[in-house]
Amino acid sequence: MTEHSHAPAPPAAAETELRDDAGQDVDERNRRLAHAGVARAEKLLVRHFRLSSKREAFDLLRSSSQKFNIKLHTLADVAVQLPAPKPDAPKWVPSTGGSAAPPVPALRAVGARFDNPGAVLTAALRRTLSVTGARMGNVQLVENGMLRMEKHVGVNRRFSDYFAFVGASTTSCAQAALDRRQVTVKDVAASDSFDDGSRQVILQTGSRACHSVPLLRPDGTVIGMISSHHEQPLHDLAPAQLTMLQELGSQVGRWLLWYRNTAVVTALNHLHASATSRA
Repeated sequence: MTEHSHAPAPPAAAETELRDDAGQDVDERNRRLAHAGVARAEKLLVRHFRLSSKREAFDLLRSSSQKFNIKLHTLADVAVQLPAPKPDAPKWVPSTGGSAAPPVPALRAVGARFDNPGAVLTAALRRTLSVTGARMGNVQLVENGMLRMEKHVGVNRRFSDYFAFVGASTTSCAQAALDRRQVTVKDVAASDSFDDGSRQVILQTGSRACHSVPLLRPDGTVIGMISSHHEQPLHDLAPAQLTMLQELGSQVGRWLLWYRNTAVVTALNHLHASATSRA
């Protein structure tokens, strides 16, 4: 990575609206991207269940989301990733029988509960910060071909809004997702890993270095990302730290895939039953 340099003072937050490096208003961009995934699922439901409107499709998504306590955007994302339901099939996804949640021994030290993704991701972020010695960090999940912010701690609102959705490979987290490996940026101010907009937003929240850990499915594809942010430039992490974080990334990724294949699929099968009963 790049050599250390004296980091400049963080730039003052702009008083005007926040824009990304492409010049888009960030609030408007976030609203558009948040709606895009749900809109794709609505179109799919209208087409396959011959619904009368996108509103009817949205009501089905919302009902199943609330009944099973699953985020609507997560339900929508899994719906468009799965094969379309077959005509006259009793379920969207044939039942494969219940399976126990895979163990996540990497999180035992933080006393995590494993009954919902929010608790698991919070514990995973806490453990990552403990291993790396950082006080700031965030968790993102892959959704609609992008990294979507799910959890964060220690960063300011400007940071969380700007990085609510990350698509381009001009950040360390996107590079880690592309390469499917851990990435350390030792000095944000001097690194070429970021575009100018991303660099300024990271610096203004007080981060001078960062480390990104991919959350991996068993087949090696990325399902999410955890990043720690550090107040001072970093040296290389020790091999023991990297090993602990690699194990955490694999175990949490496996748990997230299990959750999608069980709880989220159950909710989609409920949606399928509701939709077919209206025919």
